[in-house]
Amino acid sequence: METTHRSWELRPLDERVCARLQRDLGVLPTTARCLVGRGLVASADADAFLRPKLGQLRPPVGMAGFAEAVDRLRRAVASGETIGIFGDYDVDGATSTALLCSFLRSVGAETVVKVAERKAGYGFGEKQAMDLADRGARLIVTVDCGTSDIPAIRAARARGIDVIVVDHHQVPDSSDHPAIALLNPHRPDSTYPFRGLASVGLSFFVAAALRTALRERGWFSARPEPDVRTLLDLVAVGTIADLAPLRDENRVLVTAGLRELSLRRRPGLAALLELAAVPTDRPLDETDVGWKIAPRLNAPGRLGDAEPALRTLLAADAREAQLHASACEEANVRRRELQDQMYVEALADAEDAAQRNDAAIVVARSGWHAGVAGIVAAKIVDRFHKPAAVIAIDAEGEGRGSLRTPPGFDLFRALVACGEHLVRYGGHAQAAGLTVLADRIPALRAAFALQAAHRPAVAPPVAVDAMIALGDVSAQLAVELAQLQPFGVGNAAPIIAASGARVRASRRVGDDGTHLKLTLECERHATFHGAIAFRMGDRDPGVGATVDVAFRPELSEWRGEQRLELNVCDLRPATALT
Repeated sequence: METTHRSWELRPLDERVCARLQRDLGVLPTTARCLVGRGLVASADADAFLRPKLGQLRPPVGMAGFAEAVDRLRRAVASGETIGIFGDYDVDGATSTALLCSFLRSVGAETVVKVAERKAGYGFGEKQAMDLADRGARLIVTVDCGTSDIPAIRAARARGIDVIVVDHHQVPDSSDHPAIALLNPHRPDSTYPFRGLASVGLSFFVAAALRTALRERGWFSARPEPDVRTLLDLVAVGTIADLAPLRDENRVLVTAGLRELSLRRRPGLAALLELAAVPTDRPLDETDVGWKIAPRLNAPGRLGDAEPALRTLLAADAREAQLHASACEEANVRRRELQDQMYVEALADAEDAAQRNDAAIVVARSGWHAGVAGIVAAKIVDRFHKPAAVIAIDAEGEGRGSLRTPPGFDLFRALVACGEHLVRYGGHAQAAGLTVLADRIPALRAAFALQAAHRPAVAPPVAVDAMIALGDVSAQLAVELAQLQPFGVGNAAPIIAASGARVRASRRVGDDGTHLKLTLECERHATFHGAIAFRMGDRDPGVGATVDVAFRPELSEWRGEQRLELNVCDLRPATALT
């Protein structure tokens, strides 16, 4: 087992609050601690968290731009105007586009739709605006883009076309924005209490409010009224894929959306799940979206044109869905091939003596595909535990790169300091992108490594929610902790720790022994638990060792039998853990 380990940090909590929550909710002490650790100190709030319902959604009062967007859409529907919808090429953009298109068509509106192409660059451009105008659009709605696309919106307005922006990216200045409605939770004048909605969540609120506005004017007296709850599968997919915080409104929307997704009523999503061989005999969860659906929907946009993803989501029947889902699958296979090839080459460059001792890694080659640079950068970070930039250089000598980092290093701050070497850059602390001329890459490499050396990444401690005796881990605990799902950004899966566990058996499993399979023994209770430690094959403590283990208890099915297993988050030699 390796000699250096991350520190563990047990959350300090008010034990009286934990005891009260345990009593009021009738849950195990460990579950109560996990709830309090998420700031849920009132029993009513904790109960609502464990049982999210659509009725908990707060009305969009105070959401700047919302009323104007809904009213303009209502007038467009009522007057028979053709409505154009333009979305970004990622999953949030595609699901937002599909949601609004599906809803508007269900209320009788005429729509023309388009999603961005990577080669045309991010966002809504003048060419896209003119294309939708030429196709008859008298109103354009941009989703997951548009906030910063001022020239394109002005070009549309010059042709007499109103533009509504539904977006959740940062707002530089909304005071003189040319859109007739800028719906963005980050507007400084927005007073809605939750700012974490993805564009697809905002689109759902718009659809629900538009249905109400149309109903109040008798629109459905002669046509069926759509059930907006059937759109929630799209909301779940887009929200999870965009790594939006799974708290508050997002938690409610995603929970309901996963239930809808589990019914597999949307042909395109059903086809993707079938291609991914996701079992039909269990409810779907956030991992099915993040690991099975999202990569397939993302793949076409990564490689060029996201149109197959949109067509999959809009497919009317199984045959059409299978056709377009197969195109997404082919793109995903190609994406994996490109990614694997790039990783091998990037790994060789990263291990070169010239930057082996640098505090950061910058690798660049001609012929690489910029669409998978971010995935490769993340794999380089996992391998070397350093900030990394992977740059694809095109035929004109311009490099487009993606950056990733271990926790504790601010990429955006580093790029600001390296700005003199860059054409443009953007992003945030953990993930960023840049454009750089090929002849400036050596200078960028030196400057970026210098920034990493001055502010080295420091791995945060393992945040332990609760301590427990290994013998007290039970199926009931696994069931109760599963009620805290969906897990993700803003709602990490709880981590439980037990000290003094004895290793009864251990073996390396998976490709090249990547993972570690363990049997852990609690001598005091004479109990045994199977455990799996992913990507810890090189940390085998050996049979007979006594260890502390941080884990998540999980239930799985094997040949019709339910099994309790510990999903190990960290492992270290036994200490006086308190």
